[in-house]
Amino acid sequence: MNASERTPAGLLRSALAADPARPMVTFYDDATGERVELSVATLANWVAKTANLLQDDLSAGPGDRLALLLPAHWQSAVWLLACASVGVSVEIGGDPAEADVVVSGPDTLDAARACGGERVALALRPLGGRFPQPPEGFVDYAVEVASHGDRFVPYAPVDPAGVALRVHAPGGGDSTELTAAALVERAAADAARRGLAPGARLLSALPYDTWEGLSAGLYAPLAADGSVVLCRNLEELSAESLAQRVASERVTDRAL
Repeated sequence: MNASERTPAGLLRSALAADPARPMVTFYDDATGERVELSVATLANWVAKTANLLQDDLSAGPGDRLALLLPAHWQSAVWLLACASVGVSVEIGGDPAEADVVVSGPDTLDAARACGGERVALALRPLGGRFPQPPEGFVDYAVEVASHGDRFVPYAPVDPAGVALRVHAPGGGDSTELTAAALVERAAADAARRGLAPGARLLSALPYDTWEGLSAGLYAPLAADGSVVLCRNLEELSAESLAQRVASERVTDRAL
């Protein structure tokens, strides 16, 4: 593993250089019927725009903490990698009041208001649509991100030894804290444990509130040069329909 691959953003850059056209994140919401497929190039484009928004408009930088109050969703994956590109630490399950920036979905706006810093809201509508009426006190991500550039250069290099992710256990238990380098190493180990090879397609229905869900739903497939079929509200799907999806998406492994 070379130095550029010691951060999640480095993994994405390597994937982009190797095969920009291959699928990276295929997202289903079985409550709405939504399906979105992002190639490596498309994902990288969203990540660059979001990282520019984070760095330029929200004034976030290395060492800052971002509370991510989003479900397993393709836009959540974008934010995770955008934070990694800037050097911002992602907080999962922590107290938004202790964060410098909060990113919220439509169902967690009340909790997000505890953050005294910048607040961003995502409608999580199909095709990345905006809110019909922006929530008061929040930047509407879908409105603001479009104007940002497709290429990103951090003001300061991202330190692989910097904290990239904290996953707080429910009820105040021990949290998992990972530097960027440790995150990449752990994701690679998870991929090896699952037997993920280049080109693997991992179907994950796990939420993004644990390391297991984050790993299966993004980091391990990325580390393995594979891809993820990320499913939200999979309980809405019949066994027959799930079998059809597994076949049509060429799924090689599952995390349910």
